[in-house]
Amino acid sequence: MTPLSRRSVLLTSLALAACSRAAGPAKPKGPMTLEAAVAGSWRSPADKARDAWRHPVDSLKFWGLKPGQTVVEFWPGAGWYTDILAPYLASNGGKLYAANLETNDPANAAARQVVQAYGDRLAANPRLYGKVQVTAFGPASGPVAPPGSADLVLFLRNLHDWMAAGIAEKAFRDAYAVLKPGGVLGVEEHRADPSGVPDPLAANGYVQQAYVVKLAQEAGFVLDQASEINANPKDTKDHPFGVWTLPPVRRSSPLGQAPDAKFDHAKYDAIGESDRMTLRFVKRVSAHA
Repeated sequence: MTPLSRRSVLLTSLALAACSRAAGPAKPKGPMTLEAAVAGSWRSPADKARDAWRHPVDSLKFWGLKPGQTVVEFWPGAGWYTDILAPYLASNGGKLYAANLETNDPANAAARQVVQAYGDRLAANPRLYGKVQVTAFGPASGPVAPPGSADLVLFLRNLHDWMAAGIAEKAFRDAYAVLKPGGVLGVEEHRADPSGVPDPLAANGYVQQAYVVKLAQEAGFVLDQASEINANPKDTKDHPFGVWTLPPVRRSSPLGQAPDAKFDHAKYDAIGESDRMTLRFVKRVSAHA
């Protein structure tokens, strides 16, 4: 399966997920705590069930999310984290930029569908989500937000896809450009075995933590702290269909093929979601600032 084919299947899956989500009720009145945003009634039961694996409160606090900040979320997909970030920021005087998929390729209908469904959800409930600014990130994209405007940029389980597409270095450069001096880049990513052979295409979905640090440092970032918030020691990282064998994808056949009805998911469901690195990088403050 080529990186292009893998990306096409990913976009189709995202499009289906985005289209299946309906906007929930309006947000409560007044400023919202992060805990209230995570507990919000507008979040779907399926999304809330994943909190045990993604630890959104602890993760966002680790990355330093605060009221009034300007945040950039790269490739928000169907909006799992947007459903937390947008209401929280909207109620606390903040601003969210969603650097979504590029849609300038006429042949890429799946990308357009993902972006359209995401935008429709936001537009359906402006009181809840506020004024999210949707921009684009991809091979030919420009700035994802005004230069030097962001307090926090988030890469949330997307880096393996950017590696496959050859745009991982660009992602770090684009993030660096939009952050204020002292701003934070937060990364959550499937973590490969550090003793394994590095794969620049991340074919199985896992990425070596040392490689992520190297990419960030090459873009100018400093590693501030690493956390085990999203670690899963049960993840053996040797699954037949890569990280996608595990929940929530639960793949049972090679990418692009029909699911195998005879595949036994029990072993992989018992593992749960993947082992993930959780990293905080900082844009260095110039000595001349």
